[in-house]
Amino acid sequence: MEFLKNVFRLFWRPWFYAWVFFTILFALPILIVVISFDRFYKAFFKIAIAWGKTILFVMGFKPVVETEEEILPDKSYLFIANHASLIDVMLMLAVMKNPAVFVGKKEVRKIPVFGYVARKTSILVDRSDAESRKEVYISAQEKLSQGLSIAIFPEGLVPPENILLSDFKNGAFRLAIEHQIPIVPMTFYDVKKRFSWTFFSGWPGKLRVKIHQFIQTEGLTLDDMEATKEKAYTIIHDELVKDMNG
Repeated sequence: MEFLKNVFRLFWRPWFYAWVFFTILFALPILIVVISFDRFYKAFFKIAIAWGKTILFVMGFKPVVETEEEILPDKSYLFIANHASLIDVMLMLAVMKNPAVFVGKKEVRKIPVFGYVARKTSILVDRSDAESRKEVYISAQEKLSQGLSIAIFPEGLVPPENILLSDFKNGAFRLAIEHQIPIVPMTFYDVKKRFSWTFFSGWPGKLRVKIHQFIQTEGLTLDDMEATKEKAYTIIHDELVKDMNG
């Protein structure tokens, strides 16, 4: 049975990469226009949502969302989630309702086609460069002033597969407190087993997501950053442990 699954994966994995590459390539003429002007960003985000949902659908994934608190339209948030898979961005796009800008690592610039779009639409950071980290806050302020939200995976990088949840970096929580926006913690339960970095692994199926009660930052200062980070980490970590033991 496992042999047959691996035969399926031999075609299923390239199917994913082909869809990601060629859908972006096909839409590139339109994308070049909409990502060239800030006023068109919300139009770009609608395209991004459709793209994310399409990739999940053709891969046989079905998002199933449980919500503890409703996300309000036309309000800025900081969206965070655990980072464990190649499909995390697509899943977050499928779940978020509000136009948001992703904060990601600079290495994505090197990815053909996708890297070009990411450079134009995301906030990319070199975490080893203090000046680059400083520029993130300036860029985030500009995006928030336009009524957008921010989306970030606070672990920074995808952790090894034997790590349930890596320590969170400070950046996301500094942003939320400095801009006094609610933090929306989300738990992605199934992404690692559905589509990890291991080639001969994964399988179509449900992608369960839980949108937790928001963490309010109004009135908080940077002195509260560590406690806020720990609160967010505990929410997602404990949920993953409960699901693993359930």
